[in-house]
Amino acid sequence: MTPKRRLRKSQQPTLAAQEAQAPYLAGNETALLFSSAELAATGNRESAALAIRIFKRANRPIASRTARTGTFIDNLKLPVHRWFRYSAGFSAQWVQSVLVENKSRSLFDPFAGSGTALLAADTFGIASAGTESHPFVHRIAQAKMGWDFEPQELHTAANELTALAKAMKPVLAREPESLITRIYSPETLGKLERLRLAHGKLVTQDYSPEIINLLWLAITSILRSCSFVGTAQWQYVLPNKTKSREREPLAAYQEVIAQMLEDRSRIRLEGWSRRSAIVAHDAREPFALGGGRRFDTVITSPPYPNNYDYADATRLEMTFWKDITGWADLQQTVRRHLMHSCSQHTAAERLKLADLLADPVLDPIRKDLSIVCQQLAEVRLTKGGKKTYHTMIAAYFKDLAHVFYNLRAITAPGATVCFVIGDSAPYGIHVPAEKWLGELALAAGFGKWRFEKLRDRNIKWENRVHDVPLHEGNLWIEG
Repeated sequence: MTPKRRLRKSQQPTLAAQEAQAPYLAGNETALLFSSAELAATGNRESAALAIRIFKRANRPIASRTARTGTFIDNLKLPVHRWFRYSAGFSAQWVQSVLVENKSRSLFDPFAGSGTALLAADTFGIASAGTESHPFVHRIAQAKMGWDFEPQELHTAANELTALAKAMKPVLAREPESLITRIYSPETLGKLERLRLAHGKLVTQDYSPEIINLLWLAITSILRSCSFVGTAQWQYVLPNKTKSREREPLAAYQEVIAQMLEDRSRIRLEGWSRRSAIVAHDAREPFALGGGRRFDTVITSPPYPNNYDYADATRLEMTFWKDITGWADLQQTVRRHLMHSCSQHTAAERLKLADLLADPVLDPIRKDLSIVCQQLAEVRLTKGGKKTYHTMIAAYFKDLAHVFYNLRAITAPGATVCFVIGDSAPYGIHVPAEKWLGELALAAGFGKWRFEKLRDRNIKWENRVHDVPLHEGNLWIEG
């Protein structure tokens, strides 16, 4: 048997780094079960000290229920979550606080994204399931769900991939005018291409699917930081803006692998238990969970009705991996699987407003929704872009109405449901998202709803196109 590789001291998590994770373990009895054998196996006195400090903090409150709910920034300090920055996510520590407060026994997330809520449940060993319809984001989440990998296998596979990449001859460049050739220097692109091809060779080797996915994620996570143009994580690519520094691909890749190995050590000490599962599924369609399974907690954040194109946000990564050849492929490859939250989607499908508003699921809000959509239909004719916001808004609420009916079928009586949501004002016409969604939830069979405002939006940007005050918060729905 191949002996397990001990991490170098420089790669071992420091006590300070591990202790930073301790506050969200309060109330998690599983996480406090450190046997003497486990502590001895680490060969690290700091591990024993960490266990004692976590135990002493067991009765302290974890993250505030309302603190920084709608932001992913705090997750960048947490193991596994930090492997890929998914800016559309929310705070994992906030999810943990909700699970503890509600004494949750099961969790469901219909818009699982990169797996934030499911990973939060794993820290407590709570059974969870989620769906994600964006094929590329689903793969990111699936890779992160493999956090309980065998460290020696990842170490061996990562080193083999590096050796393969270094041994390869220079590869042929891509099309001169492609997105990829415009955002990387020739030298950087050559190194990234060799990493991609080396990963393709490892797929045929005798490594577990979890390890192959983690290597894929490691390469994916460095693509933006290795570019010299404006590529803020999970935002649109800005080829006309440049960064002061670009990272060297092989070094960046090795740093991510080291981080994964470090996090594996940390979460072993913290007592995570993998009871999560994610499937590629469109939440607008009924959930096929089997066995009449019902969940007592739902925590999620659907796309906001603000015209953000989640398909285009992954164009860099999907083009690099050759999942698509360019922007024109996004509708068929990605958008058709997603909720209607951007005008590019509804324009491509040539949706008709009258047909959308006629759907019976919109009965509770049809009157008010029709007024707003008609205003948008008229205003768009005075605008240069003539964006299809009128059909986008109608399709958006139709989609979520179906999601609520599907959720009602798999949630237990008295379940707690939380949607992190924000309103919008396309062309300056206000769309009261939380009010309409609350009414749709009641029509689907839920008991009551309330909105907890967390922050104001549309107040910072000098170049904003309207001055309608917007906000973001938690839509709490009771079963």
